[in-house]
Amino acid sequence: MDLLSQSADTSSTLSLGLVSSSPQSHRTQIADDSISLEVDGRDTAQPLSRFAFQLLEPEKNRRCLRNGDRNESECYDDDDDDDDDGEESKEIEEFHLLGHTMCLKRRRDGCSSSALSKRMTPEPDLETRKAAVKSWGNQPLSVADPDVFDMMEHEKKRQFMGIELIASENFVCRAVMEALGSHLTNKYSEGMPGARYYGGNQYIDEIETLCWKRALQAFGLDSENWGVNVQPYSCTSANFAVYTGLLLPGDRIMGLDTPSGGNTSHGYYTPHGRKVSSASIFFESLPYKVNPQTGYIDYEKLEERALDFRPKILICGGSSYPREWDYGRFRQIADKCGAVLLCDMAQISGLIAAKECANPFDYCDIVTSTTHKSLRGPRGGIIFYRKGAKRKGGKLQSQGDDNEQYDFEEKINFAVFPSLQGGPHNNHIAALAIALKQVATPEYKAYMQQVKRNAQALASALLRRKCRLITGGTDNHLILWDLRPFGLTGGHTIGISHCPAVSRRLYNSTGPHRIDPTMDSKHAENLKILATTHSCSKEGVKFTRRSARCVILP
Repeated sequence: MDLLSQSADTSSTLSLGLVSSSPQSHRTQIADDSISLEVDGRDTAQPLSRFAFQLLEPEKNRRCLRNGDRNESECYDDDDDDDDDGEESKEIEEFHLLGHTMCLKRRRDGCSSSALSKRMTPEPDLETRKAAVKSWGNQPLSVADPDVFDMMEHEKKRQFMGIELIASENFVCRAVMEALGSHLTNKYSEGMPGARYYGGNQYIDEIETLCWKRALQAFGLDSENWGVNVQPYSCTSANFAVYTGLLLPGDRIMGLDTPSGGNTSHGYYTPHGRKVSSASIFFESLPYKVNPQTGYIDYEKLEERALDFRPKILICGGSSYPREWDYGRFRQIADKCGAVLLCDMAQISGLIAAKECANPFDYCDIVTSTTHKSLRGPRGGIIFYRKGAKRKGGKLQSQGDDNEQYDFEEKINFAVFPSLQGGPHNNHIAALAIALKQVATPEYKAYMQQVKRNAQALASALLRRKCRLITGGTDNHLILWDLRPFGLTGGHTIGISHCPAVSRRLYNSTGPHRIDPTMDSKHAENLKILATTHSCSKEGVKFTRRSARCVILP
């Protein structure tokens, strides 16, 4: 294949040519398909070196014609003479080289890779496979996975067929579920709004910023004095992010003992010294306890322990404490021992938002919570932290004091990401924003008022039937029923035959009346007696599926 270069007497100083080397022998069937590009300077007596470019197409028997008008060359194969549209198959490639415009015409034969891709016919089963992929992407769950669909349907019936008395469970609205199952699941958004590791997050930033605003509004907080992080995957993650951001490994924390109603994420370890949470593994913890006779927190002993132990973080809040928390007293103790005051309001956050119980934001430095439970949002965690000038005893320091600033924001945000988590769950954040909008409505406040009334009505009914309740009642939506007089402990998951729709969680007893955890005939008989003589279905209590939360504790 020979592409003739421009003649030497032309005015152009640039030539494109093909240097064809003759076959080495008669056995060589493939010619040297190299194009030599010769760039001539203005001094034609000293031409530059030639650069060879190897063509991708093998050379066949080709004939080259000279185009006299354009002084260019055309090459094509002999076996293409029978093509119907020979001229239409020619391709003109125009490009610029050293400021000169050049055109290269070339006819692509049937062996050309590009021509082959254009002329190839689809595989016989290609359309079938494409349709299968499209069908797979659009299948409903009942078709895509009938097994999982059936299990989910059974669980849905279980939830709606009875009264759920597990305090940490609740029902979310349809809008929240739609957001959880939306396309927001597809997006990665590591970082914070305005500072993401990935592009294309302008709308994700808007959603998270809106969630911030609604979280502060739901609890009546000023954005100048409070910040919020809505990315934690759970309240346990939120608590550990606070510890990690503010403490060093081995620093001290103090929270309510788990058997007394605290949460394992507050540093719980067993009486034998086994550490069962990351908080107790990486930090030194010493719990405070309730009075075993009354069930109330013993603030005198709490202060005594705190002053001896000197924790860097003092935690109020728990999983199953049915009475009000004295946040003012906690603030005093925290100030005396120099601790940051953290409130875990996971169980009662809905009541706090509805102003149906004491407000921890008046006294605490940091407040964490779940986003489900009484808030009726998606499962996750949230962290509120103070900003601006430091406060003392819940009030701004006097002007005579040093104007110190809180430094929680950067430390906590860094602890959440990148220290402990990856990208946030954007579908969760959108669902949380929806739930928080509902929290600010009068309907939600009325709902929480009814929840509290239901719990108190149930507590009164049980007390009238001589049942023993821890602390003798409740100030929130939690009821702790001591079942030890019936010979029962929290090792049993009880299904009462008289009221099969009631599901409940039982804690292991730490008292002296421990019995074999196996469900024998004696325990079954006790259940029948309990169901018959202590039925609460006739007490006029308003049981609704979306209220009446109850935790039963032995």
